[in-house]
Amino acid sequence: MKKTLVVLIIASSGLLCNRAKAQKKDFALIEKNVNITASDLFHDLNKTKDTLVLNGDKRIRNVYSINTNYKRETQELIDANSAKVPLTHLSKGKHIFVVEQVPLKIVFVVRVLQDRKEFSKVEVEKITASNNKK
Repeated sequence: MKKTLVVLIIASSGLLCNRAKAQKKDFALIEKNVNITASDLFHDLNKTKDTLVLNGDKRIRNVYSINTNYKRETQELIDANSAKVPLTHLSKGKHIFVVEQVPLKIVFVVRVLQDRKEFSKVEVEKITASNNKK
């Protein structure tokens, strides 16, 4: 009985460690606005989770984000029904995004998990590795 319990504990801890490593690979996470008035706006991250994808029936006027220091790191005038906002220039931490669709302002949270410097190092390594192969 003790051996079975030990094996189960080891197996479950291995699964938890695997899940923690998988989450660190993501560049960002999104906490969507689930309010019924926000359902008109599709807001999600792309597959690589480094770009915010916005689509809506109404025109999106602009998008801005406020970080934990109450500073705006992103402010884009869009004036279209869809947009892609890159997140690679944002600092690590919590960012509150505001999307203006007249007369609404839809608010949601994006958490950047990697520092922008770390992300650019990875990209540089990929580029130099592909150049060295040629």
